[in-house]
Amino acid sequence: AILREQGINGQYEMAAAFDRAGFDTFDIHMSDIISKKINLQKFNGLAVCGGFSYGDVLGAGEGWAKTILYNNFLKDQFSTFFDNSNTFSLGVCNGCQMLSNLKSIIPGADNWPKFVKNSSEQFEARLVMVKIPASPSIFLQGMEHSNLPIVVSHGEGRAHINQERLSILKSTNTICLQYTDNTGEVTEKYPYNPNGSPFGIAGITSADGRVTAMMPHPERVFRTVQNSWAPADWGEDGAWMRLFRNALKNLT
Repeated sequence: AILREQGINGQYEMAAAFDRAGFDTFDIHMSDIISKKINLQKFNGLAVCGGFSYGDVLGAGEGWAKTILYNNFLKDQFSTFFDNSNTFSLGVCNGCQMLSNLKSIIPGADNWPKFVKNSSEQFEARLVMVKIPASPSIFLQGMEHSNLPIVVSHGEGRAHINQERLSILKSTNTICLQYTDNTGEVTEKYPYNPNGSPFGIAGITSADGRVTAMMPHPERVFRTVQNSWAPADWGEDGAWMRLFRNALKNLT
């Protein structure tokens, strides 16, 4: 299920990436679920897309989450989906912000941060470098210790979290993506870290790895031609294609 809301514009790239990985992808608008035209339980996977939900007003992802949390029918449907151990969920950008605000109904996501206004107080859109630490995320298996370029495009990507919860994320290895500087070291320094997230947090995952939320956009760089440079032997698929194929591998 390629899930979008009013203003989202990342559904095409997301669908293309999952389609290339071997999935049957379906364009699902929140109104389809609200009207009971679509039930999430028919899907194995959920991809919550990014873009400019609600015209990119501040806190748009949080507002998206509240349309679910404050509607008993929607809350029950999403809770049932997240509770099903045979499903996976990926949230990117607005979708990351949305999932982080649904942590109360996502098993193993209790200590996730909220994502708030960038420290620069500006919209940041460019390529950055990220490190993939070892984590339970089903999407990133076999990609550990890689440093890869990836697109960011957000105004509210800074992870807001207290020290106690940050310590828990570190000890449980549920930080699954971190911004790095030009030497490959995790950084909080701008512009390498585009939003000021502590410990370079760019993505988090649930305790069992089935639900992963990240601020950068892997669906915008899954093809080799979307990179400014790549090894000659890469072929059509860029490094981030593995993330989407890992999702299929987890189901088969």
